Order: sequence, then structure tokens, then C-alpha cells
Amino acid sequence: MTPAPRRRNVAPPRESVLVAAMATIAERGLDGLTMAGLGREVGMSSGHLLYYFRTKDELLLQTLEWSEGRLGAARSALLSRQAPVAERLDAYVELYVPDGPRDPHWTLWLEVWNRSQSADADARARQAAIEGAWHRDLVALLAEGISRGEFRAVDPDRFAARLRALLDGFSVHVAVGIPGTGRAQVLTHVRDFLDDALLPETSPAGD
Repeated sequence: MTPAPRRRNVAPPRESVLVAAMATIAERGLDGLTMAGLGREVGMSSGHLLYYFRTKDELLLQTLEWSEGRLGAARSALLSRQAPVAERLDAYVELYVPDGPRDPHWTLWLEVWNRSQSADADARARQAAIEGAWHRDLVALLAEGISRGEFRAVDPDRFAARLRALLDGFSVHVAVGIPGTGRAQVLTHVRDFLDDALLPETSPAGD
């Protein structure tokens, strides 16, 4: 009797691994994400995971890229709505700012950028691509608001760079739980700044 062929271990789809990694970060934080633990979650050995991802740094970067892909789809849907540009800019800001301390996406973002000092050129280019997508969408939104007369005539690229620096600074405070910089307070600060910097000045009555 011919022996039955042995079943080969089939690796789970790549996205399943990334979903499991993100779920682990959300539930237990980055300290709870180990290759051995993640392997148990998806039915693979840590060695098998390393075969596919090479290093934990690569796993983290791919997980961030996957998470950014989902955010990018949400951002595209928000920005393509038929609504005033100021309203869509507010939606962009709300999507950008973390939900609160230990927000899993921002926890991962901070870790990947912290590790980037020793990253190779390819990894740094992929990180830059993530940032570039947010920047391009913001520049386009500002340019549309200016062309429609909703915003002052600022330089969209320069304003976007400064606004994202402001958002990054506030978002880090929210993500790590700095007292007095919760999500609600940050959104209020940013809205006040945008009103002051972008809304057209109105002439006093009777002028």
C-alpha cells in the first residue's frame, strides 16, 4: 500500500499575519508582539515567520504599510465627498490624530520611526512614501480650498508641511498620554489654528 503523501505546511496569507500583528499591538502593546507569540497566533513557527519577513523590523514596517493602506482608503473616501473643503479638512485632521493613548497605529508608527535610524535605504524610502501620501492629499485639499475661495491664498505645499509638523507633534503627545493633550483638546487647538490661518478675513460692517 502506497503511503499517503505528507501534507505540506501552508503559510497563512500575508495579510492574515499583518492583521494578527496589529491585533496583538492593540491588545498587548509592542512589548507583547514577539515572533514566537505571533507565530502561535497564525499557526507558524517563529523561524517560518522570519523566512517570510527576514527581521522583526521588516514585519513592523509591512504591518505599518498595511495599516496605512486602510487609512489611505478611508482618507480617499473622506476627501472625495461632496462637501465644503473646510469640512473635509476637518475630517482629514480627525483621521490623522490618534484616538487616544496607545492608539495601535500610532504606537506602531512611533516604533518604526524610532528604528529607522539604522534602516536601509529601501526601508527609509518606503517610510517616506507613507508620509508623501498624506502630504500630497493635504496639498491638493488646500489648493482646492484656495481655488474655491474658502481659504486664504497661502502656499499649499509650505502650509501642508507646517500643518503636518503641528499634527505630528500633537499626535505624539496624544499617543503617549501627555496630560492636558487629549484628543479633544488637540482637535480644538488645531481647529482654532486653521480658522486663524486659513479662513478669509471679513471686513467690518459698513466698510
